[in-house]
Amino acid sequence: MSIQFWTFLIVGISFALYIGIAIWARAGSTKEFYVAGGGVHPVANGMATAADWMSAASFISMAGLISFMGYDGAVYLMGWTGGYVLLALCLAPYLRKFGKFTVPDFIGDRYYSQTARTVAVICAIFVSFTYVAGQMRGVGVVFSRFLEVDITTGVVIGMAVVFFYAVLGGMKGITYTQVAQFCVLIFAYTVPAVFISMMMTGHVIPQLGFGAELVSDPGVYLLDKLDGLSAELGFTAYTDGTKSVADVFFITAALMVGTAGLPHVIVRFFTVPKVRDARKSAGWALLFIAILYTTAPAVASFARVNMINTINGPEMAGTPHAEAPSWIKNWEQTGLISWDDKNSDGRMFYSGDERNEMKVDRDIMVLANPEIANLPAWVIALVAAGGIAAALSTSAGLLLVISTSISHDLLKRNLMPNITDKQELLYARAAAAIGICVAGYLGIHPPGFVAQVVAFAFGLAASSFFPAIILGIFYKKMNKEGAIAGMLSGILFTAAYIVYFKFINPAASVPENWLFGISPEGIGTLGMLINFAVALVVNKMTAEVPEDVQEMVESIRFPKGAGTASVH
Repeated sequence: MSIQFWTFLIVGISFALYIGIAIWARAGSTKEFYVAGGGVHPVANGMATAADWMSAASFISMAGLISFMGYDGAVYLMGWTGGYVLLALCLAPYLRKFGKFTVPDFIGDRYYSQTARTVAVICAIFVSFTYVAGQMRGVGVVFSRFLEVDITTGVVIGMAVVFFYAVLGGMKGITYTQVAQFCVLIFAYTVPAVFISMMMTGHVIPQLGFGAELVSDPGVYLLDKLDGLSAELGFTAYTDGTKSVADVFFITAALMVGTAGLPHVIVRFFTVPKVRDARKSAGWALLFIAILYTTAPAVASFARVNMINTINGPEMAGTPHAEAPSWIKNWEQTGLISWDDKNSDGRMFYSGDERNEMKVDRDIMVLANPEIANLPAWVIALVAAGGIAAALSTSAGLLLVISTSISHDLLKRNLMPNITDKQELLYARAAAAIGICVAGYLGIHPPGFVAQVVAFAFGLAASSFFPAIILGIFYKKMNKEGAIAGMLSGILFTAAYIVYFKFINPAASVPENWLFGISPEGIGTLGMLINFAVALVVNKMTAEVPEDVQEMVESIRFPKGAGTASVH
């Protein structure tokens, strides 16, 4: 049976499962729509959090980045993993004790200001739309190859599925759908990794195969082979880094603190009954996340060796395009692989210098990996289903943040305080529907490849939310003027820097022109420092925090008790 048949079958079954769960878990109140009723088991919440966290960037793009960048790609592993630890230990229990539905809700009440709430809503929507653009792009990439439709059609299909279970089920439907999506994506990621590890190194565990000898070349280790191929073909050695120490530090820090400021991850800790359960679900989520993140470097290395050998041939003389394997021909139809026969010899050649004739999009590496390794069609289709599950799970979480920011924080808590619970639920669903349409447009016209777009979102979250949340929890004398000034200065600086180098003048985006040598992916760290500095300076120059607010901050620093989330 063909890959397309298996893809339709497996993806169709997974879609039916997601929609069935959404119907079963339909939200009937704002509490169910926003926080799934607050009664999710810690293990289930850990799975849902992991699925929410492991987006298309983690599943599709991260291994592709490592595959192409080698050592430099490790910043994504360090930043995203370290950030989750920071979130779990320093923020989640305290926000859970505070007992509000959303990050803007926390900021609005902690800083006793509707203006602060509104600024937080704007930041949440800005960050979420930036992030969701990468997810919808990932959906389009998967569909364009495996269902043989163009990327635009693929994005529209993804929009329709997310619309159904996000708008109908809210957080309750999303939570249990994400449990199923985690099972699909982790199985889809590890199964081909195990197969390829056994084929290339003889090890069942990919993490061990990553540091093992090659079966086809006894005595030669996988990473040594990659270093040799990289040097021969004009690439930087796979295990050497080219980024400056400062840029590595700033990118890693931006991804870490951006993680801790991402509203769609933070809200997951409000779906469990007690603060203790929030801690437990954070631990389970970290375990589930580690399965994929420790497998990614092995997947990246396996894919890199197989791709080079397939394109260039065993003698590194190039493979005749007429004899190209089916995976190249299939991906050429999507436009994500292209060949330019520079020397008119009819042979493909892939290198890092002027000899290169192949353009390979880094976002295809995980998806194409089973095809490159000649794995069975059902495994290839399983990976497609996993990629879609990763993208849809995060998209749903982000769209819920957008809808709750508008319906709850902007309307109910600010502009229209007298609306009923039923009206608020209606506005939430309408906001989610509009958000899906905007997200689809951004997926069709993305500002970069998947992981890069996601990195921008993390930088924006780092420069806006993280300082306001940290100071709100651990510095009781931080006032509303300082928080508002800090959030605005941080996100405006970061957004302006990214827009200039990525849209206005992309040709100038080289280390020599970057401020202090910091790339757009890492500038969120500097934006965060600006946020902290401005907030503290303005705080010293303005009125003190009311005593009742200081007492409230003291109480949430000792996260004991249930801290039941409420809309009041």
